Amino acid sequence: MAKVSPGEFVNQVRAETKKVVWPSRRETITTGILVAIMTTLLAVFFFGIDSFFGAVVKFLINLAAGK
Repeated sequence: MAKVSPGEFVNQVRAETKKVVWPSRRETITTGILVAIMTTLLAVFFFGIDSFFGAVVKFLINLAAGK
């Protein structure tokens, strides 16, 4: 990579940040709500799967122990 002076680096950073398209407040809130909903749904799903497999393992252990 070519070496760039600190001043030129700052100019390049400014030029790149001018190209950034920031989301609106509404888009940010909507995305945040969707992330919270999906995280909750996945947490409930994995809790259910974990509980199911935990019960299966417990049943198999009790079966093997002869209880």
